[in-house]
Amino acid sequence: MPVPKKKSTTTRRDKRRTNQKLSAPALSTCEHCGSKKMPHVVCPVCGYYGGVERVRPADS
Repeated sequence: MPVPKKKSTTTRRDKRRTNQKLSAPALSTCEHCGSKKMPHVVCPVCGYYGGVERVRPADS
């Protein structure tokens, strides 16, 4: 099995790892109730999507 002859530098290692970062999820505001929700998804608070009630929210 091949083994590297020299130790990889920290710069080379860090360049390789630059694309492994996490990004925050994109959030949009609900047009009906104003709460934060994922885009292209029914609002979990009020159940509206595109100005029309699609799902009745569960009573808590």
